[in-house]
Amino acid sequence: MPAKLDINYVEFSSADIGASCSFFKNAFGWTFADYGPSYQAIENAGLDGGVEQANGAITAPLIVLYADDLDAAEAAVTAAGGEITRAQFDFPGGRRFHFREPGGNQLAVWSAAKAA
Repeated sequence: MPAKLDINYVEFSSADIGASCSFFKNAFGWTFADYGPSYQAIENAGLDGGVEQANGAITAPLIVLYADDLDAAEAAVTAAGGEITRAQFDFPGGRRFHFREPGGNQLAVWSAAKAA
């Protein structure tokens, strides 16, 4: 039986990151941590998340799962018929990959950076 992965993060794509963050703040009371002009982390929303400046077309929200072992999670995804759409990459605080499940939904899995 594969390890259970929980939904950990939701990432929104935005044509206007400032307008999106202002809307979420005013409509829902969310606050944000600034990671530069193209990314804002969502805080106080009940689930971690972020808003990313879109480069082109707006995409559906990206659901991000957490795994203690990223390589094992990737192996489980591919063994179950998932297609890797973005190979593992580093980002501040960890590493992740993106995949498409057989029904067409895009998701991601991340793992925290290992201590040196």
